[in-house]
Amino acid sequence: MAITIPDISLNDGTTIPQLGFGVFQIEPKDTVAAVSTALEIGYRHIDTAEMYGNEAEVGEAVRMSGLDRGAVYVTSKLNNGFHRPDDARRAFDSTLAALKMDYIDLFLIHWPLPTLYDGDYVSTWKVLEEVQRDGRARSIGVSNFQVPHLQRLADEASVVPAVNQIEAHPYFTNDEVRAYGREHNILTEAWSPIAQGNVLGDPTVVDIAEQLGRTPAQVVLRWHVQRGDIIFPKSTTPKRIEENTRIFDFELDDVAMERITELNKGEAGRQGPNPDTFAYLPN
Repeated sequence: MAITIPDISLNDGTTIPQLGFGVFQIEPKDTVAAVSTALEIGYRHIDTAEMYGNEAEVGEAVRMSGLDRGAVYVTSKLNNGFHRPDDARRAFDSTLAALKMDYIDLFLIHWPLPTLYDGDYVSTWKVLEEVQRDGRARSIGVSNFQVPHLQRLADEASVVPAVNQIEAHPYFTNDEVRAYGREHNILTEAWSPIAQGNVLGDPTVVDIAEQLGRTPAQVVLRWHVQRGDIIFPKSTTPKRIEENTRIFDFELDDVAMERITELNKGEAGRQGPNPDTFAYLPN
């Protein structure tokens, strides 16, 4: 049975599917098969990045699918090594070349890197504004931006990011950043939505899943959906890829939502790097 994934409106007048398929840590040799499976199941939103090394394979899978280009929402992200404006322009060209597409639906600055490049992510952002103006990126946004980073863009740039892709899951609800997004019409995309699997054995999550006859992953993904997050769980297992789509035919009541939200551990629950100090540059 074909799945129906709801679209959410972005602040620039476009829409984005609320559930997508993420390819972080999927080896290039496995990416075509994984993305092809996702598209066959009914996913229409694929999230990649220059630093994942699998943009070309994502593009190949989209072409092989037989779907119209306009039917598949594709996101990629700027490599940390290319924040200087001219480097960012070339990197964006490289993304389109790797995907073999003439536009991308959403392009993000992958990390703010405030301790590198003289802390100047604003000039990097202005390059994204350029590629949106010329139509090669339908929407632009950021990833891993903290409130001060977002506020600086608001003060110094002209376009508000459409999304901010951040770490968010029951152990790290990242409420301050999400609240800023809500206030300024920036949608939250949650990466690591199930805390790299760590939340799936939590007794609270397991209990709610058993009550509902659902898997722990479905319960956590449904929690995200009801919070308004955009999510793209990653799997290379066809059964799991399909299972992750079955989150739109049930609801969590207020008590279940609150029980999951209360699992938040604050900063101690963060699984990935802190954006204020993260300074990774690929070789």
